[in-house]
Amino acid sequence: MNGSIIEELRWRGLVTDCTDPTELEKRLSTPPVTLYAGFDPTADSLHVGSLVPLIALRRFQIAGHKPIALAGGATGSIGDPSGKTQERQLLSREILDHNIRKMKEQLARLLDFTPGPGAALVLDNADWTANVTLLDFLRDIGKHFSVNMMTAKESVRARMEDRETGISFTEFSYMLLQAFDFYHLRKEFSCELQIGGSDQWGNITAGTDLCRKKLSAQCFGLTLPLITNSDGTKFGKTVAGAIWLDSAKTSVYRFYQFWMRTDDRDVIRYLKFFTFLSREEVESLEKSHLEKPEGRVAHKALADAVTKLVHGSDALAEAIRASEILFGGGLEGISEQTFADIAGEIPSCEIPKSSFGGEGMALLDLLVTSGLSASKGQARKDVEGGGIYINNQRVSGIQQKITTQELLFGNRILLRKGKRNYACVTAKD
Repeated sequence: MNGSIIEELRWRGLVTDCTDPTELEKRLSTPPVTLYAGFDPTADSLHVGSLVPLIALRRFQIAGHKPIALAGGATGSIGDPSGKTQERQLLSREILDHNIRKMKEQLARLLDFTPGPGAALVLDNADWTANVTLLDFLRDIGKHFSVNMMTAKESVRARMEDRETGISFTEFSYMLLQAFDFYHLRKEFSCELQIGGSDQWGNITAGTDLCRKKLSAQCFGLTLPLITNSDGTKFGKTVAGAIWLDSAKTSVYRFYQFWMRTDDRDVIRYLKFFTFLSREEVESLEKSHLEKPEGRVAHKALADAVTKLVHGSDALAEAIRASEILFGGGLEGISEQTFADIAGEIPSCEIPKSSFGGEGMALLDLLVTSGLSASKGQARKDVEGGGIYINNQRVSGIQQKITTQELLFGNRILLRKGKRNYACVTAKD
C-alpha cells in the first residue's frame, strides 16, 4: 500500500488512540524507528487475540522500522489489571520461563530476525528488573508518579470501585513497571514508540511521561482496537475454548476452520486486521462478498492467509485437504495427523479391533454402534438409499462386512451419512 504506515493502519481500522499523531507521523516518515509491544506470558502459547499487536509489529517492520517483542517475565508475574475484574493467578518463575520459551518460538514465525538494522528483537523485562531493589525502584521511578494520576486511569479506577474485589497493591504497581520498561528500552535501545491494545492507553502514556521526565526524550504511544465479534462475543473464544497459535493446543485444521466460520459481518474487517492483503485485494474480496456471500470467497482468503502466516504453507495445504475431506473429498494421501485433526472435530467412538477380524463387523451394526443410525432398520434404509459412505466411498450392500482392510492407518474408519453427518471409529487393541 502506498503512503505512510499510519495511513495504512488507519485504513485498516487499527488506530484507536495516538499521542501527538502529527509528530509521530513525521517521525515515522524517516525510518528506522524502534518500537515495541508487550506480551505477558500467562500461558505457554499466544492466542489469536495476540495477533493484532504482533501483526502490527510486522507491518512496521515491513515499512522499515525495528520491532521489539517484549515478553513480560517480570510484569507477567504480577498481571495487568486492565480489562480484568479480579486479580490474576500469580505464576512461578519456572512456569514463566517455560511460557516465554514457547512464545519466542511463535514470534520467530511472524517477525523477521534476519541480521540487519531492522532485525526484530525478543526481550524479557525480567532481565532488567531482577536486580532492581524495592528502595531503588521507589526512589528512581515511583517518585515520578502521583497516586492521584494513577487512580485516574480507567483500568485502576474500575477495579477500585468494585467493592468485592478491589485492587491489590501488587496490581496497582503494574503501571509503574510497564512505564519502567519503556524508560529502559528508550535508554538502552533508543525505542521511541510503544503499541498495544486500547486497554493499555493508561500504561503506555505513563511510560511516555516517565521518558520525558527522566530522559527529556519524546516518546510516542499508539493503541490498537480490542477485537470483538459483531454478535458481541469475545474474539478468539469458542465453545471449546481459546484459539491458540500452538498447533498442539489448537490443531491447524481447527485454526483454519475458526477463520472460515467468521461471521459474514466481520470477514472484511478481519481481512484488514489480520492479513497483509493490499487495499485493492481487500476491496475486490469485499465486492465479491457483497455480491455473493454464499460463495465464501472472502472467508477462504482470510483462512488461507492467516493459517499460512501462523503455520506455514505445508500446514495450510493439510488444513485445506482436511476441509475438503469433510465435504466428501477422497482420502488418498492423507496424513495420519491430518486425519487425527478431523477425528477431533466429529463424533467418535471406540470399538475393539478384534471386531473387524475374520469375516469382519456387519455394516449395519457398525452404523448403529457409531451413532449414525438409530437402529438396524434405519441403518438398512440409509444404506439402501445410497446415503452411507465408508472412508468417503459409497456403499450399497446391506450385508457388507467391515474388516481390517478398511482400517485407515491400521485403526481408523471414517463413516458418513448423507452430505454432512460424520463419525470416526477407532479400532482399539
